[in-house]
Amino acid sequence: MGSAHPVGIVGLGVISKQYLDTLRDADAVRIAAVADLDPARAAAAAEAIPGCRALSPAELLADPGIRTVLNLTVPGAHAEIALAAIANGKDVYGEKPLAATLGDARRMTDAAATAGTRLGSAPDTVLGTGVQTARAAIDAGRIGRPVSAAATWISAGHESWHPHPDFYYLEGGGPLLDMGPYYVTSLVQLLGAVTSVSGAASRSRAQRVIASGPRAGESIVVEVDTHLTGILHHESGALSTVTMSFDGVASTTAPIEVHGVDGSLIVPDPNQFAGDVRVHAAPARGGRGEWQTLEPSAGFVDAGRGVGLIDFVAGDGRASGDMALHVLEIMTLLQASAASGARETLTTTVSRPDLVPLTPASDWRRPQRG
Repeated sequence: MGSAHPVGIVGLGVISKQYLDTLRDADAVRIAAVADLDPARAAAAAEAIPGCRALSPAELLADPGIRTVLNLTVPGAHAEIALAAIANGKDVYGEKPLAATLGDARRMTDAAATAGTRLGSAPDTVLGTGVQTARAAIDAGRIGRPVSAAATWISAGHESWHPHPDFYYLEGGGPLLDMGPYYVTSLVQLLGAVTSVSGAASRSRAQRVIASGPRAGESIVVEVDTHLTGILHHESGALSTVTMSFDGVASTTAPIEVHGVDGSLIVPDPNQFAGDVRVHAAPARGGRGEWQTLEPSAGFVDAGRGVGLIDFVAGDGRASGDMALHVLEIMTLLQASAASGARETLTTTVSRPDLVPLTPASDWRRPQRG
């Protein structure tokens, strides 16, 4: 434990439990401190973690004992927290999206480059066996040259389950910036960087009603588009279509489908780490005239949110700031294209990170004690 990388967590909202469940059992990191705008929440979290301190956000960001800040604040606060951490010489790994705006994200990446610190970002679900096995199959030529893909996520909106869903409907929220990072990051992992995009968007209503929790029945204002469809032009020549919506109820469409000249591939839910990868390939590519389920061949096994941070502190950093910046520009320009009606050209690019080898949980998780 003494050599474990000391991490400080800022923001202890709903998503933090998943990170804490993963990081408590990780050999590579040690949760040294936690902070939240609610001191009582920070104190309760610290009490459950051996050796952890409850600090104010300002105290944690300045603490010399913290090497990396895990930023789990709401999107609108991502830049403020990250820039303060970078100014104190700390590496930062944050929740998605990288920032609420592309301008803030560029400020973060520029500041990290100037300070010589590192920047990483969720989603790390793409490092699980689902997306990584699919990528391994594509890279091995199982479907031939990829020519197209489709990514779809349809929901009635997070107010149906989240007790405080306000930020999903403010700048930095909406279905594209909330759920899009999982799908767009997966498409870049599978097919490579994007050069240009075209988009169309709509907004079904001006207010939403919270359905559960202490604020049930309260109306909240909608300030963002709640349905977006877009086309991504990849450097490889492949075309992807993306549909992200808070204006539906359900869908039977596969989360992601990738089609190549010699076969098709179904990728499991990229909001999860695992799931069945299925391929329907031509006989020349080992196909049998039907869908086949592939055995996991790459990715972190039994992973949870936080494996991207473990990968980050190890030096690999596959869930990198460069990837998150590229994905955020894709999404931002999809919104711009939807508003202007014009095709938008990206200014950023990114190389696909190395494939994650099949990594059993025993390689990153501390053995459970009876």
